[in-house]
Amino acid sequence: MDRYHAILAEWLNTPWALRREVLQAHVRVLAAKLAGGAPAYRAMEDEGPINGGERISAFEARRRDVQAMAGNGGGIAVLPLHGTIVQRAGMMTEWCGGTSTQQFGAALDAAMADETVGQILIDVDSPGGSVYGVQELGDQIAAARKVKPVVASVNSLAASAGYWLAAQAGEVYVTPGGEAGSIGVWMAHEDWSAAMAEQGVKVTLISSGKHKVEGNPYEPLSEDARAFLQGRTDEYYAAFTKAVAKGRGVPIDAVRSGMGQGRVLGAEAALAEKMVDGIKTFAEVVHQMRRNGAKPAGRNALANARNQLALQGG
Repeated sequence: MDRYHAILAEWLNTPWALRREVLQAHVRVLAAKLAGGAPAYRAMEDEGPINGGERISAFEARRRDVQAMAGNGGGIAVLPLHGTIVQRAGMMTEWCGGTSTQQFGAALDAAMADETVGQILIDVDSPGGSVYGVQELGDQIAAARKVKPVVASVNSLAASAGYWLAAQAGEVYVTPGGEAGSIGVWMAHEDWSAAMAEQGVKVTLISSGKHKVEGNPYEPLSEDARAFLQGRTDEYYAAFTKAVAKGRGVPIDAVRSGMGQGRVLGAEAALAEKMVDGIKTFAEVVHQMRRNGAKPAGRNALANARNQLALQGG
């Protein structure tokens, strides 16, 4: 039971680039588990599915599935960016079925090193996730597109951290019924003091370091702690909007004053805000990539121009 308390504490204290309702759903599941009322999810990443006698990770199983959707051969490596995004596989992915930035980064490295891979397609269906590891993976995707064409297919959701990463591709397409956006960062603090007082429980924290226990759930959040956490959230938001602006080749003001301002936009609205380059099904994106791959340059003018902007920006 202790590990579920640890997971809940980590989720509540993490800066999120994730749709709020998704995080709330995760917290409700954990809270029910803590109360003994919900079955534990199977450890997908720990146990993994069995494929022909070979035990593989859940991420690898998804990668093979989306690769099969695109068809093998043709020099296109398809990488899945599905579910809630976290930095490491383990406790956090065992019950949410999400994607680890470390696993995704390793798969991207493998695709870049594979001489038979000429293009990379990111299949995105994510509500976002923790900000930890996202900036680093975004930089990795941005660097990869300078070497090989990288295309993102929003199929069907790229929200918050999911869009942060998708925006780093050279081209971004959304399915006709897809959505993109939720550009923003948020944190949550829960004050359990009143509920615990009703139960006759009082917690005494013993610590060293002036701010060591600030933000703990056993007392109301102080104004000083609130200001500090707001500052940290603003820092992540600045990194988020800067990355989107650079990835999409637009001024940062266009990201902050447009692109939904934290809202998730439908396909047509996302295209109007220049958050995506077009509206295409996954199959149409694959077809376009195969057609472009037959050309010597392997990139279209749009991706080339955007890559030049990225190079100039460092």
